[in-house]
Amino acid sequence: MYLTSFIHRDQLLDIAERWFCGHLHGDDALRLTQILICDGFVLAETLESLTKNLLHRTHNGPILQKRVHLKGELREAICRRGEEAGPRAKELFEWYRKNPDFYYREAPIDGVMCLDGKGQLIGVYRVKRARRIAEKANRKIANWVFSLVQKKAEQMAAERARRFGVPLELLLTPEPEMTSEFVEAERAIAQSFIEGSFKFDRDALTINDVGGIKIVADDQRLVNLESALDEDPKIQVLHKESFYGPYRAKSLVLECPWDPEHVFRKYKESQCWERYLNRGIPEAELRMGLESHIRDPQPTISVELILSNFPDLVESELGDSIHEERIIAQRDNKVYEGYIPMNVEFLLEYLFAVGFSPQIRIDRLPIKLWGRYLPDTLISHVRRLYELPEHDLFY
Repeated sequence: MYLTSFIHRDQLLDIAERWFCGHLHGDDALRLTQILICDGFVLAETLESLTKNLLHRTHNGPILQKRVHLKGELREAICRRGEEAGPRAKELFEWYRKNPDFYYREAPIDGVMCLDGKGQLIGVYRVKRARRIAEKANRKIANWVFSLVQKKAEQMAAERARRFGVPLELLLTPEPEMTSEFVEAERAIAQSFIEGSFKFDRDALTINDVGGIKIVADDQRLVNLESALDEDPKIQVLHKESFYGPYRAKSLVLECPWDPEHVFRKYKESQCWERYLNRGIPEAELRMGLESHIRDPQPTISVELILSNFPDLVESELGDSIHEERIIAQRDNKVYEGYIPMNVEFLLEYLFAVGFSPQIRIDRLPIKLWGRYLPDTLISHVRRLYELPEHDLFY
């Protein structure tokens, strides 16, 4: 789980790697809390500055901002921008108005809409929610672990072929034996977690889109913006990908610097410390600023930039490529379904829950990658972090 939108991504990766091996340090909970406060604030401020920079290159006039918490708010704003709507968009608007609750209106989003002087949507930036980060990290880690298990199973098959004195490609293995070898290989990988010898492949587990921006403009302005970014000395375009079919857009991964002076000043001027009072850190310490909690930060962060024209935006939010349907498809399209990937997701969700909770110290890790758990187990331990009752019917 290498989150390139975080300035303490190496430290977060180190904690996650140790937790996957069952190794807890006494100050892990406190450090997680500090990282999520600092990195979240740095990311939000950098996203705001970068989004304004990009929008000034594609739109003239004032830019208004409005915080959004539910996808319904975003979709209502899209429907209000009707002057550019073609027949297909108008059709989708009509369907939406007839049954808005069918369109995942209550889906949470941690974002900001950017509006022009007429109040029409021209962009949005958001920070991916912790649950979505855990899901995405789970898919990456699960696929990577699955490849390791497959490789181990193939090594076991090769050894069996050697014992029989036949080439591997001519080895005939009954289905029950293949299943048994895969289970044994999975146990071997789990044992490497127990022994603490497991190491992440950073490249395979990198996530670049914890911070995301979407710019909405006509095709020519988007082309001009992309060309300008290629020549910008302060921004590096790390990756480009175009999507065709039901979902149409262009994705760019940008690496850009963050401004410590601006971030530290904004934190104090806006009294942002007040929003972190329930995170277990004393108020007096929070008032002092972020400086004491930022240790060996990376000088740059990476964010995903989506370039979209208005018709494609409408299709992605109300049409055949609606965002939530793509998320559900990703959840259902699992290559590896075993207890290890489920535990990966549980452990990552618990990691974020600790960082957001009032607890700055925990005495044990309730989830182990080599154990077996139900979702109720995770829910119970998260409730304990917030000192919430279990609401049992039996007393």
